[in-house]
Order: sequence, then structure tokens, then C-alpha cells
Amino acid sequence: MVRSRHLALVGLLALGVLAVAARPGAAQPTLPLPPELPVKERHRLEKIVNRAFASTQVTFEPYAVRPEIFEYLLDHPEFASHVTRALRAARYKIWHEGDALWLDDGWGVRGTFAVVYAEPGLRLMHAQGAYQSALPDIKGRAVVALAYKFQPAAAPARPQVITTVTSFVQIDSTVVRAIGRMGGPLVQKKADREARQLLKVFARVSRAIEDNPADVYARIRERPDVPRTELEEFRKLLRVP
Repeated sequence: MVRSRHLALVGLLALGVLAVAARPGAAQPTLPLPPELPVKERHRLEKIVNRAFASTQVTFEPYAVRPEIFEYLLDHPEFASHVTRALRAARYKIWHEGDALWLDDGWGVRGTFAVVYAEPGLRLMHAQGAYQSALPDIKGRAVVALAYKFQPAAAPARPQVITTVTSFVQIDSTVVRAIGRMGGPLVQKKADREARQLLKVFARVSRAIEDNPADVYARIRERPDVPRTELEEFRKLLRVP
């Protein structure tokens, strides 16, 4: 699972961490679990955290963003995947199948994910999937928290956002667990780098929108399978004619 590539939005993070073994044997970061989270969901997430083979936490430096656009993409992952593909920031596909959201990252990771809790400044996700290759599939489950905070800026500058990803992954593979224990420092370095790259995609999309929203809209509109309702809602957020 070390062929993970950049993920484009928060919904993708949950499956993306299945592609990297992170921080084996190190002290785990703390997962923010709000008191409003239903007891059943809390127990499910805590079970993964307590049995996690790996965990990591990365904070990205602030960058300018429109809060309403940032949160719209968080809350519309299928549409957000169209945005990132149109901007060539990622090659992932997200689609609905029944009540489930599916992801295929184009590099062998495939599975389902769900946002189990959302409030301003926090998204919690649960995912399960597998890395498919010539070897037997490597299956796993993940819990991911995306915490974000907007910092006001003096006009005419945009507000800035600080993002932090905290992830825990449970891998169903004795081979991968053994590799993680033997190569801990190398695995940790790669995991932190991959997590940071995930957040870089957030920044790349936001900067493209800041630089030329009309061009971003034109690129998305050219995609024949983009949902029309979300496209029109996004156009209004971009404030393009």
C-alpha cells in the first residue's frame, strides 16, 4: 500500500490512509471525539483507534481560502472529485452506490467511506477498503479527523485556513505489520510526507479558485458527467456569470 497518491478532499483522506502504514510503535495522537457523537459510533471509532497499527498527525501552514467554498467541497465529496480531476490535482473517482460513497484512487485503493460527524471546524470519517495488486489484497479500516480553523484577514485579503489531519489505521495483514515494525523510521517519514501531500491538494484547489474562478468553473463545466445541480450551486459560490 505504499503507492498512495495525493487525495483531493476530506472524504478521500479516510481511504487514503489505508495506503500508508504510519507511526508504528510511536505514541498515538489524540482523536477529537465530540460529546455529541452517538455512543454506537463512538465505540466503533474507538475500537479502531485502540487497535490501530498506525497513526499520524500533520498540520499544514495557513493559506487563503473562501470558507463557503472550502466547506461546500467538504460536504459534497462526489462533486469535489470532479473539481480536482478537472484541475488535474488528483485522479480519484467518488460515486454513490446505494447509500454508500465509493472511492477508486486509480492506484489500487478501493473501498467505501462515510463522514460520521460534521460540525464547523471538524469532520470525522470512517472508511474500509483494500489495496489491490498482484499480491493478495491488503484490507483495512481507518478513522480520520480533519480539523480546520479560519483566521480572519484585513480586507481585501481572504481569510486563511489552518488544517490538521489526524488518522488511525487498522491493517489486516501480518506482512505489512511486520514491515512496519522493522522499518519504522522510513515508514513514518513516508507517512508524514503523504499526509502533508494530501493537505497540499486542498491548498492547490483553493489557490486555483483564488487565481481564476472563471477558469476553474469552465474546466468543471466541460466534464459531461458533472451533476448539474451542484455545478450551478458551485457557480454561484464562485460568483462567475
